[in-house]
Amino acid sequence: MFKIYMLVVLALVFVACGVDNKPKVKSGMFQSVNTQDATLVQSGKNKHSCNRCGMNLVMFYKTSHKALHNNKPIQYCSIHCLEEHLGEEVTLKNPQVVDVATLKFINVGDAYYVVGSKKRGTMSKISKYAFLDKKMAKKFQDKYGGKIMRFNEALAVAKKDFR
Repeated sequence: MFKIYMLVVLALVFVACGVDNKPKVKSGMFQSVNTQDATLVQSGKNKHSCNRCGMNLVMFYKTSHKALHNNKPIQYCSIHCLEEHLGEEVTLKNPQVVDVATLKFINVGDAYYVVGSKKRGTMSKISKYAFLDKKMAKKFQDKYGGKIMRFNEALAVAKKDFR
């Protein structure tokens, strides 16, 4: 009987605290995804945080970038934070960005960035969303505006945040 009582109490505590088995969405923001849809490459207690600013990587996943620094994977919430790190004249290997359409990481050199859309930016007033497929970038642009650019152009726009 005591075991049943304890199970009921635990169940009530979980309900009161909002603990359940449903997937969580961190926010209603466009940048956000469900936790199980995000690929996080860092380890340790800061796995979910941007390497530069500490923002939640799941909440800002659709603008996320990753690279290797000193052979260690690091992740950024945005191209803004990536540029901030590059501004310290570090060497990053294999930079990648999340493809908004698939939520998978792709090489930044293969990406088409839609810059300046109506969708809110991350760490910048000017949004920058990446797509592997140029047709998907165009479809996003048609719906939300902005200009399609390659990585180096989008990075140059991000650099302006630091002037």
